[in-house]
Parts: sequence; C-alpha cells; structure tokens
Amino acid sequence: MSVSGLNHITLATRDLDRAVVFYRDVLGCRLRGRWAAGAYLEMGDIWLCLSLDPAARAEPHPDYTHIALSTAPETFGALKDRLVATAPIWKDNRSEGASVYFLDPDGHKLELHLGTLDNRLAAMRENPPKDFETFD
Repeated sequence: MSVSGLNHITLATRDLDRAVVFYRDVLGCRLRGRWAAGAYLEMGDIWLCLSLDPAARAEPHPDYTHIALSTAPETFGALKDRLVATAPIWKDNRSEGASVYFLDPDGHKLELHLGTLDNRLAAMRENPPKDFETFD
C-alpha cells in the first residue's frame, strides 16, 4: 500500500481575485471553478484550490519549504521572464536544472523548474553531499 501521487494543492489567500489573476494570467493555469470563498484551477495533472482566508499570512514562511512547478523546455524562458517582471524572486538558482524561485501574491514560495528526479540524482552523484546515498 502506498501513495500513488499528488492529488491537489490548497493555498490560502487573502485576496481571491488577485490570486486567480496571478495563477491564471501569469502562470497560465486553467480556471475550472470559482465561488465566493475559493477557486479551482488546473496545473497539468494537479488541481490547485485557492481558499479565501483573511488569516492567511502576508509574508513568506522563513524556511525553504516550497512547491516546484514544471513547464515545457520551449516555454521556460518566456514564463521565467514573465515571472521576473511580475513576482518577487526569493532565491537564486544553484541547482542543476533551470529554475526561477518566486513568490505568489500571498507570499507562497514557488519554483519553476526544468528537470527530473533522475537529473537531480545524477548531479548529486557527481558532487555528493556528506553521507549521500541513492536507492534505486
């Protein structure tokens, strides 16, 4: 018995209109449903729930926790340019794949990344951190 995948992500927002515009118009997610206190958008095979919550934090959480999103290699550059022009950048990329680390309007930490787990593991094998081991 095991988990079979990621079903959906729910993010709290203090301004539903602003969040929908960001995810739909900047990231290109498909708006599928909306009501007074929330919205559902599609991001590839994952659905995103935006939940209106006046208690949602206004500042990013101080730790490294974030959600990494994928895009096709041919669209990465244009989407990265759009993000750099419209969203705060919270970290410089130092990983093996092309990435841009940005904040959504509510301070949720996100990353747009090109790469796979296999790419990441291969890069780590070439320059392993202390006590690194893989399990294939």
